[in-house]
Amino acid sequence: MKEKKKANIGHALIPIVSLIVFLLVGIVFLGADPHIPLLLGVIVAAAVAIFALNYTWEEVEGSIVDGIKLAMQAIVILMIIGTLVGTWLLSGTVPTLIYYGLQILSPGIFLIATLLICSIVSISVGSSWTTVATIGVALMGVGQGLGIPVGIVAGAIVSGSYFGDKMSPLSDTTNLAPAMAGGELFSHIKYMFWTTGPAYIIALIIFGVMGAGYAGGEIDTDRINAILNALSDNFNLSPLLAIPPLLVIVIVIFKVPAIPGLLAGTFLGGLFAFIFQGAGLGEIIDAAHYGFGIDTGVEIVDDLVSGGGLDGMMWTVSLIIIALSLGGVLESTGMLSAVGDTILTVAKTTGSLILATILSCIAINLLSGDQYLAIVVPGRMFKDTYKDKNLSPMVLSRALEGGGTVTSPFIPWNTCGAYMWQMLGVHPFTYLPYTFFNLLVPVVNVILGYTGFKIRKLEEEDPEAIKG
Repeated sequence: MKEKKKANIGHALIPIVSLIVFLLVGIVFLGADPHIPLLLGVIVAAAVAIFALNYTWEEVEGSIVDGIKLAMQAIVILMIIGTLVGTWLLSGTVPTLIYYGLQILSPGIFLIATLLICSIVSISVGSSWTTVATIGVALMGVGQGLGIPVGIVAGAIVSGSYFGDKMSPLSDTTNLAPAMAGGELFSHIKYMFWTTGPAYIIALIIFGVMGAGYAGGEIDTDRINAILNALSDNFNLSPLLAIPPLLVIVIVIFKVPAIPGLLAGTFLGGLFAFIFQGAGLGEIIDAAHYGFGIDTGVEIVDDLVSGGGLDGMMWTVSLIIIALSLGGVLESTGMLSAVGDTILTVAKTTGSLILATILSCIAINLLSGDQYLAIVVPGRMFKDTYKDKNLSPMVLSRALEGGGTVTSPFIPWNTCGAYMWQMLGVHPFTYLPYTFFNLLVPVVNVILGYTGFKIRKLEEEDPEAIKG
């Protein structure tokens, strides 16, 4: 067996540049989905590992499997959410939320209300995914009914969902970041207020100004009435149909694991479909498996209340599996570390170190397709460097979230970007310019790094906040 070589930046650039070319040609010029370009990227990365770094195929195959294992729970959750959405559409739960939302919310306050509602729900459940799958789907329908562009609506939903995800002690990434940096959870959350707070306030102001612009326009009452009539004619609507999402939120608040909690939501959706819509067992199973579809005669209503189903998630699941295969090869062969080491060579000051950390997180989000790797890999790479520079581990954990967590929904082949795309029906590049909170968090992190404001030194930190 040949001795393995250590990957350098030259090795790493071969699959990275190839991937960029494949994605550019496939998506931009050919209009293809990202699956095959990503798969070609996996092939190039595997070839570099075998022929340039002397890894065996068995080792490469093992790294692919290990990479996929990282997100198996997320994949299972994604499939269950497909069944949940299918039954909630059939039961009238989502149509009910859209129906009453159109009557309560006005264009002038809708964007701020969306940001606040998603923030509250996400803090409560600790999950941007659950927030988007429940209240987010309904708010998309309301926003479209009010005539607000889908990219702006999705931007408000994603912004609110990720604010809550970052600031909730129930969030997996909020727990993962301090664990990688060697810090304590609640100290990490407290320290993030200095970056998330300003970003959130600015986002609120921007959405408020944008909402005021829509308030001055004419509401298409004929369009809204057509939607309301189509919903009431095709579903037995009732405020009681809001019970399934409320119960799921309560279940998660009480720390029931995500998978059984979401399965309970699917069961409730099926039960309410039987009670309120008179659906039979066969219809419920079909909705859970293949999704729900309807022909009301009003195109926008058909689009709003059709979708879901386990099968409907397979496009996203297959994309995630391929992306994680690439991430597994790059991470296990040291090519990701080579990228990080190269970035680290230019990080001489605290500001440049934080900037390097955030850029590394974004790069790994792009290359590995997984937000967990975007936190774990830079966390391992930079932990000792932050310590050597006498910086609190909370400075690192805050930067990991500022680069890894909030940028993940921008990337279509990332687990988060693919999920948001599937659930909201809006391409990540369409909503990206309007996810003001997510865009501002990395910027505020870097500004604080270069100004030195709220950059805590290691000796200033409470010993109880340091875990290792």
